[in-house]
Amino acid sequence: MSQPQETPGTATYDVIVVGAGPVGQNVADRARAAGLTVAVVERELVGGECSYWACVPSKALLRPVIAVADARRVDGARQAVTGPLDTDRVFARRDRYVSDWDDSGQARWVKSIGADLFRGHGRIDGPRRVTVTRDDGARQTLAARRAVAVATGSDPVLPDLPGIEEARPWTNRNGTDSSTVPDRLAVVGGGGVGVEMATLWQGLGSRVTLLARRHLIPRMEPFAGELVAEGLTAAGADVRIGVRVTALRRPDPKGPVTLTLDDGGELEADEVMFATGRAPRTGDIGLDTVGLTPGAWLDVDTTCLVRDVEGAWLYGLGDVNHRALLTHQGKYQGRTAGDAIAARAAGRPLDDGPWGDHATTADQHAVPQVFFTDPEAASVGLTAEQAERAGHRVQTVDLDFNAAQGANLHADDYPGHARLVVDVDRDVLLGVTFVGPGVSDLLHSATVAVAGEIPLKRLRHAIACFPTVSEIWLFLLAAYRRDRD
Repeated sequence: MSQPQETPGTATYDVIVVGAGPVGQNVADRARAAGLTVAVVERELVGGECSYWACVPSKALLRPVIAVADARRVDGARQAVTGPLDTDRVFARRDRYVSDWDDSGQARWVKSIGADLFRGHGRIDGPRRVTVTRDDGARQTLAARRAVAVATGSDPVLPDLPGIEEARPWTNRNGTDSSTVPDRLAVVGGGGVGVEMATLWQGLGSRVTLLARRHLIPRMEPFAGELVAEGLTAAGADVRIGVRVTALRRPDPKGPVTLTLDDGGELEADEVMFATGRAPRTGDIGLDTVGLTPGAWLDVDTTCLVRDVEGAWLYGLGDVNHRALLTHQGKYQGRTAGDAIAARAAGRPLDDGPWGDHATTADQHAVPQVFFTDPEAASVGLTAEQAERAGHRVQTVDLDFNAAQGANLHADDYPGHARLVVDVDRDVLLGVTFVGPGVSDLLHSATVAVAGEIPLKRLRHAIACFPTVSEIWLFLLAAYRRDRD
């Protein structure tokens, strides 16, 4: 393996990690644990999008909204809920969880593992080289003996619509770092970000209109989006499906924004938020210097090694490889890639077959995801449609959660539904979807069953405690057995 050409002023490490979010931190941690020297490069806050503008602040803001909704489902508790949320306290709670956007604690953690932190914009500058440009214009060249790991995340995509710049729309960052509740908020996009932001701001007191071109959370089973839409409507939101924005205008920067819709109507709001997709943050990281296209998703193998780059040194982790734009999945990739980098450096054989120590097999077969709406929507693995498209012979098992006494005790008139997608040839689960209050806490049991390919004959011996919401497993497996018999 060729080594980088060292020049005066170049700092050389075994591994260079570009991007210090949760994904980059995980690959750095694994590489350091294996005894490799590591440099971590970050252009914004150490901790990344997840820590300051996505997962952490959104869940900190959503939790009070969901807590009140849960209380209102229980007779005796709902009578104690007598007023609106204290938004100042909710925003203060968010600020605590993002450390007031101060990353010094996470920067200390990077240094505590023995990695060196370089603040600035990192760009690949040929094979195994990264140039870091600081805000003051100073530059530092880094060279990697073993690997460069790109974990730069993704950016929100705004549609090319007339008036989009004039409208000054919110993206996910405004949706999680704002501390003023708009009277009227239009949310465009029915995916995970859209439904969570609609839930959040409706709960904080906005009159929310959610516009979606097709059913909500389309990557889940259709009933998940339907139940989330019902929940939003019950909370007071205006949910419009099959509607597209064609133009915007906001002649007064301090005034309302008007959305023109493809049905000929118009919608006026005080703010508009677009949650219409993400693009990889790879446009200005030097991909062209190694024969790749700037702004492209990175095509990787099961160890997250980028294909079409000579020398087996460039890795693409997290959002940039477009496998699953979820923090926990990117962290899994970071751990796997860090171990693979260490194995390659030590000359050890890779365990990169399905479900091996150096394989990200779960990216294809067992991706868990939760949307913290009211009710929550949680799933892992394949939907029924995806499983059939992949050529499996499947059977679905569907039940409302009120089949389980634990669900009825958890909430009066518990609103929820569950589905198993079963591979009938192998008698294992291909996918599971839960919708209902608190179902995020059920998801890991489903993830274990799907990733472990546990035969349903054995799974029925995993007993759920009485009376818990988890009892739904008993009734789902019993219904499958009855159908098979």
